[in-house]
Amino acid sequence: MRWVLKKFNELSPDELYALLRLRAEVFVVEQTCAFQDLDNKDQASYHLLGYVQEELAAYTRLVPPGISYAAASIGRVVTSPAFRRKGLGKALMQESIERCERLFETRTLVIGAQCYLQTFYESFGFVRSGEIYLEDGIEHIEMTHQR
Repeated sequence: MRWVLKKFNELSPDELYALLRLRAEVFVVEQTCAFQDLDNKDQASYHLLGYVQEELAAYTRLVPPGISYAAASIGRVVTSPAFRRKGLGKALMQESIERCERLFETRTLVIGAQCYLQTFYESFGFVRSGEIYLEDGIEHIEMTHQR
């Protein structure tokens, strides 16, 4: 895996296209969920892109405190269907947590996780910190990570 971390205005047109295409492929098409992915948080966020050779295989959006939650957060966590079952999701989350802690000088992170992934996020130390809620027709749960 080759990691690239950039602010929104540092992304090349090709990088932006690739990350938006991957998000649409998984969150809209695969999950059959029509939702407004472009939510005006991308511009304030950092974008962590994970490449296998030259193909975007994994991605997260690292959101500063005060945008989605009072604490920093990790969102739009996605692994390309072509690269699943190879441990990239775990590598992506570990890298995202470490980058957030350094970027935002924090030990507290909050995520809005799809409920079926609760055990996955618990494996990184996230704990449930809210009630189940529906977002775009999918059950989510707020989870917090503290070191």
